[in-house]
Amino acid sequence: MLATNISARSILLAGAAVTMFAAPPALAQSDAGQNDATTQTQQDAQATTPSEEGLIVVTARRRSESLIDVPIAVTAYSGEELQQAGAIDITDISNTTPNVTLEPSRGTNSTLTAFIRGVGQQDPVAGFEPGVGIYLDDVYLARPQAAVLDIYDVQRIEVLRGPQGTLYGRNTIGGAIKYVTKRLNPDKPELRARATYGTYNQADLVVSGSAPLTDTLRVGLAGARLSRDGFGENLTTGQQNYNKDIWAGRASFEFEPSSEFFLRLSGDYTHDKSNARGGHRLITSLATNQAPLDNVYDSRGGLLDPTQDVTAYGGTLLAEMRPSDWLTVRSITGYRKDDSDTPIDFDALPAVDLDVPARYNNEQFSQEMQALVDTGKLNGLVGIYYLDAKARTVFDVRLPGTVTALTFGNVGTDTVALFGDFTYDFTPQISLSLGGRYTWDTRSSVVNRGVYIGGGSPYFGGAGTLILQQSDFRGSRNFKQFTPRASLSYKPTPDQTIYASYSQGFKGGGFDPRGVTTAAPDFNGDGTVSYDEVYRFMTFDPEKVDSYEVGYKASLFDRRLNLALDGFYADYTDVQVPGSVGTTINGQQTFIGVTTNAGKARIKGIEFEGNAVPLRDFGAPGDKLTFAWTLGYIDAKYTQFIDSRGIDVADERAFQNTPEWTASGTLGYSAPVGGGDLDVTGTVSYRSKTQQFELATPMLDQPGYALFDANIVWHAPDDRFTIGLHGRNLFDKRYITSGYNFLAQNPDTGAFVKDANGNYISTLGAEGVLTAYYGSPRQVFVTFGVKF
Repeated sequence: MLATNISARSILLAGAAVTMFAAPPALAQSDAGQNDATTQTQQDAQATTPSEEGLIVVTARRRSESLIDVPIAVTAYSGEELQQAGAIDITDISNTTPNVTLEPSRGTNSTLTAFIRGVGQQDPVAGFEPGVGIYLDDVYLARPQAAVLDIYDVQRIEVLRGPQGTLYGRNTIGGAIKYVTKRLNPDKPELRARATYGTYNQADLVVSGSAPLTDTLRVGLAGARLSRDGFGENLTTGQQNYNKDIWAGRASFEFEPSSEFFLRLSGDYTHDKSNARGGHRLITSLATNQAPLDNVYDSRGGLLDPTQDVTAYGGTLLAEMRPSDWLTVRSITGYRKDDSDTPIDFDALPAVDLDVPARYNNEQFSQEMQALVDTGKLNGLVGIYYLDAKARTVFDVRLPGTVTALTFGNVGTDTVALFGDFTYDFTPQISLSLGGRYTWDTRSSVVNRGVYIGGGSPYFGGAGTLILQQSDFRGSRNFKQFTPRASLSYKPTPDQTIYASYSQGFKGGGFDPRGVTTAAPDFNGDGTVSYDEVYRFMTFDPEKVDSYEVGYKASLFDRRLNLALDGFYADYTDVQVPGSVGTTINGQQTFIGVTTNAGKARIKGIEFEGNAVPLRDFGAPGDKLTFAWTLGYIDAKYTQFIDSRGIDVADERAFQNTPEWTASGTLGYSAPVGGGDLDVTGTVSYRSKTQQFELATPMLDQPGYALFDANIVWHAPDDRFTIGLHGRNLFDKRYITSGYNFLAQNPDTGAFVKDANGNYISTLGAEGVLTAYYGSPRQVFVTFGVKF
């Protein structure tokens, strides 16, 4: 397999070089397959604004087409719409996207937890592939660290629900989110600036500009300074809690010598110096009797090392040429790296009880080659993809009594895939799409675990002495899988589409980088634990999903009513459930990773999205009333879940981060004012009860809640100036997004177990950990934008 990967990589790199430098060049603005960048920008500006003025244009199938024509469940947001809504980062779009959860992972500012239709990854551990793929300008981000992307200089964001793999380089089992940055104006220089000031001393500045250097070469730069005071305070360290301190920038060069060739080199850099995010204790501490704080955004954690610091950067080289009218060849080369230093104080108390200094390092190289075919009736692509990704996780677990466990996990991923997807139009009304993907995954892992006494580990500057080696593991596994896709669509009219589809998703297995080999059980009962039993204990299997979907999309009444309705059903097998538990080994309390492959699950649901212009010119010439609404319902159930006791507990387990209901409604009014246009919008979004873990956790699970946002934005003629007033979570709702639990629970009911005196029982540390992290409180801010 290694030889295969090396050979594939050499072939791909050679192919990329041929594409970029061989003659003759071809294809202009390629991401959407458009020859006019200005035209594409205008289409995106209309993208999801509820109006009759234009249909949404997306590239979900790697070619530019109306959203009405795409037989896939897709939600699209234009950059202008996100700006109108005052969106801050990528997590904001989940409020108005059915059956989607996007949030910062517990204890972090920039690590992403993403779920689509019940599929995702709660615990951002290096050894696991995300269930939802994040793409930055067509480059897949292999790890969730540094994936909470701030929204600036964005052209559009697309959310694709359901398994993806026949159209994209990396297979993703739950769905994909495409973050597409703006293309450069080929005709004239541009300069844009946007300043924001608001509550909690929010002060943001984004400046971007571009200029054609010659008739064929243009350059663009964008920079962002994003800052905000904390929502609360760490009462032990005096640091602000939930603050923001980010510097970011992008640069791009575009070369277009003819309408048959396009080359883009782009790079981005982000430095997040925000303080570590401290959690809120939900129970009185068991040993020192400290009650929970009144303000949920305050914390008392005393851990300060290492200093919180996250850097992420990367580059993309995109080349396209059109050797003939029916064929386009595309090369996408990507490199990314991120480093995170973070102190996580699980117990959120001053003393060392369960403190975890951690360091994450991720690096990846990817190469994708595509051949896109358009013969009129036949459209599609074939591609080959290579990914070489490395992920390292190192952390101490510091417990009372100067006992520390240092865990070192290093995971390597080598992937090669062949994929293709073609659509044939039998008639202007009937189309059939067939696709398939063959994936070869190689996962290698190194896991070391040592117990130190007398202080922290030397890796984090401690003076502890190694007394016990609990893990010294190396392993490698190969996975291969064919995953097909098919869809049939029927267009009764040009503005309506009915479709049915089937797709299969696959996610490779691996090794738990937090596993403790000395905790491996004697599976065969012979009185010893062999290497094979250790290997089995450390391993988790691949997961697969078979997804079925039917849908209807329409643009009716002269495009004044646009809607999309779909229903889906999925069989989900060997679901990977990463977690961590406290246990006792050789009389010493310690922390281990435990990964379960839940046997079987089934997921079904419906999704609806609509926008309408019910009234226009009703109060004054040029005004209009718009309404957009979404609804998601999901019924996700485990049908087999064998726990560590060998008991099927499927009836007592639920899906993480998967509320049964998600809904939103946005009412908007636009009118000519002062020579420009005034847009007023208000959005209510709702999420029903959300469970943080498979086993119900009292106090930590979030009951259903609603949020209200509002925006007032005035646009000068030609959008030369914009002035906006934005309010987020205006009713100041407190809601839990994530948390930690290390209290003893009944494995069947989830109820906390108490001792004879009625006290909670801690499974790790002396104080007991039930710590929550919260969504943002009410924020109000003003924006001022200008462009030249």
